[in-house]
Amino acid sequence: MLFQQIATSVAAAVEHEELAPLIAPPFVIGGSMFVLLLVLMFITLSYGNLGKRHEAVEEHADPHRQHPNKHDRGQGH
Repeated sequence: MLFQQIATSVAAAVEHEELAPLIAPPFVIGGSMFVLLLVLMFITLSYGNLGKRHEAVEEHADPHRQHPNKHDRGQGH
């Protein structure tokens, strides 16, 4: 009985609500969001080749830097 009263009051509340106005039809909004995310994805993927421009250079152990690496495993000098 209580469930039926709750369902009736919810249905009555839903019937009288007005939808918020949209600036465009829903498929236009969804399509523009999809296109925007695709553009951002392609921008992100375009930076993927930056690490492949040059060969990797071995890092040398610099004893004069402020926080020297105590565990250089024989690199450097």
